[in-house]
Amino acid sequence: MAARTSRIHRCWAVFACLAIGACSQAPVLSIPAVPVADRYKEATSWSTAQPADDLPRDAWWQLYGDDELNALQRRLVENSPDLAAALARYLQTRAVYDEIRAGQYPTLAGAVNYQRYRQSESKPLRVLGPLSPNEYNSATLGFDLGYEFDLWGRISNSVASGRALEQAARADLESARLSLQAQLADGYLALRGLDRQVGLLSDTQAAYARELEMVKSRHDGGLASGLDLSRAQAQLETTASLLKQTVAQRALVEHAIASLVGVPATNFSIEPRLADIKLPAVPTGVPSTLLQRRPDIAAAQRRVAAANASVGVAKSAYFPVLTLDAQYGYQSSTFQNLITAPNAYWAIGPTLFLELFDGGRRKAEVARAQAVLEEAGANYRGVVVGAFQQVEDSLALLENYRAAAASEAAAVAATQRSLDLASIRYREGASSYLDVVLSQTGSLQTRREAEDLTTRQLRASVQLIRALGGGWTQAPAAASPAPQAK
Repeated sequence: MAARTSRIHRCWAVFACLAIGACSQAPVLSIPAVPVADRYKEATSWSTAQPADDLPRDAWWQLYGDDELNALQRRLVENSPDLAAALARYLQTRAVYDEIRAGQYPTLAGAVNYQRYRQSESKPLRVLGPLSPNEYNSATLGFDLGYEFDLWGRISNSVASGRALEQAARADLESARLSLQAQLADGYLALRGLDRQVGLLSDTQAAYARELEMVKSRHDGGLASGLDLSRAQAQLETTASLLKQTVAQRALVEHAIASLVGVPATNFSIEPRLADIKLPAVPTGVPSTLLQRRPDIAAAQRRVAAANASVGVAKSAYFPVLTLDAQYGYQSSTFQNLITAPNAYWAIGPTLFLELFDGGRRKAEVARAQAVLEEAGANYRGVVVGAFQQVEDSLALLENYRAAAASEAAAVAATQRSLDLASIRYREGASSYLDVVLSQTGSLQTRREAEDLTTRQLRASVQLIRALGGGWTQAPAAASPAPQAK
């Protein structure tokens, strides 16, 4: 008994040494390099982020100071079907990772079996020869323990790949959350912009109605022609048409917001109001921080790590698989007194398996894994380059919209003066009503463009925050490469 125990201990020592000497077949992880500038090209008037004025990560939409927007964002997190679907996708990936991780541990299976047998009278090598019964019972209670030694890193690389994919899926979830939050903020700001347009057109319609009454009075008194009256009526009806079109656009935006927060459009409404929403100051930071802030970049980087580990899994197929199997149980012809020493059986021993010929299957699998790694690297570079484009696009829009807003304000003042002068001259009989109509058209157009420009600036700021990874709460270290198995 002592000699047998000593042999078992020596076997375990050998297996432990093999396990300690295991090595990974995965290549050294190398994240593709992307050139990063010291500052954003279009950030001529936007501040660089400092520790004291960095964006709030969890609730960046509060920068706009609108309580209703804050409430809608809470409803989005609670009810959005798109966000719920994104969460379910992440949970699926996490479950797959947990399943892969289980391969690091031994497996233990138990079985209870009871069968009634009838053997052939002509069966070769009958257990007891001709005297053995033709019919007999078999009762078995047994356990089977199995463990694979990770000599070449197949299991550890599979776990590393699964862990990287789980982290990528978590980043995808945060990316989906940020995207939906940005869509909601963008839609809400567009809605309030349309409210201002509706208010402007409603006021203009009322003013044109008063103008029409004045022209009617002049026409009835013989001071204005029928042409003047027709022009005044056309101005009023054109404005009424623009008002209805704008109201229709607002309804569509409101319906889109309802879908975002997971509410049927029939049961959802946002009360129109003229909200005074200020353009927030968005600190851009330096370009290098973008690689740590954006969840889609973190996801792409994790997928590079996962593909790199998968190359190691594919290469490990060239090496033998060493497993240890152990069985223990009881077997008898009856269940009575089954668990007794005479009925016990056991078996223990290693198995070394090596596939000698596969027709090039393993070589093809390694080539496929390497191609997947190259694709993941290219995708990572594409995501990073696209992220910088989005930031530069938003900065360019904001910078030029800011300059355009100053010119538009001057244009509004100029067209209003033109309208005032044209109205005075018409009442004094010094010009025709055509001058008034032209001035009215110019004034309304510039005022509408000014309101639209204000809305576009606000919406561009949302896109800038989104491009900067505004809602990303993962610590910068999460974007670093996954640990490499040795």
